[in-house]
Amino acid sequence: MIRKTVSGVTEALSGVKDNMTLMLGGFGLCGIPENAISELAKLNVNGLTCISNNAGVDDFGLGLLLQKKQIKKMVSSYVGENDEFERQMLSGELDVELIPQGTLAERCRAAQGGFPAFYTPAGYGTEVAEGKETREFNGKMYILEQAFKADFAFVKAWKGDEAGNLIFKGTARNFNPCMAGAAKITVAEVEELVPAGTLDPDHVHIPGIFVQRIFQGERYEKRIEQRTVRKRS
Repeated sequence: MIRKTVSGVTEALSGVKDNMTLMLGGFGLCGIPENAISELAKLNVNGLTCISNNAGVDDFGLGLLLQKKQIKKMVSSYVGENDEFERQMLSGELDVELIPQGTLAERCRAAQGGFPAFYTPAGYGTEVAEGKETREFNGKMYILEQAFKADFAFVKAWKGDEAGNLIFKGTARNFNPCMAGAAKITVAEVEELVPAGTLDPDHVHIPGIFVQRIFQGERYEKRIEQRTVRKRS
């Protein structure tokens, strides 16, 4: 049995350098690779291009890297609750590529499946389509979108085994599965790491073939991005 386990987050991020393109899973603050992001902040790598649904909040998630000006470009679909992200984008300090959310997911999936590009109607006739090839199919116009090219993909799963098989939980099963295997190296951090053969194959969301490194993470905060409550009557 092939073992994908590494000793911890430091070994998992071996090879990460300045000016790389990174994919980071999660949806808002749900299912983000917290340990990997914290380690990236400690490594002080700079000039990063980060592909993620959003950039967390000011003091958590990718917001930690934005605070230290480690990110030169954000590729995302949502600015979110991050004031620093908004400030850097509006001031021109940060290069930002905003993409329709479905297109963001499909560009990850295309890279995962080995497809160089695909056609989508999303964004046709808007700024999203500027400079891109267009084509008509069955009377409807589409634009050509390129698959992402990333050096590392960092994903977070609820449970995984030593062979790299992953199970996601709830909303974390959003961008994480389509980013696994969509980069040259996929690093998975999991809340619980179990021996190979322990997981029910019918419950596995991502097979180990898409994962190169896996480790058990520590101290997950699992913050709530925006809490909305009802007034007591």
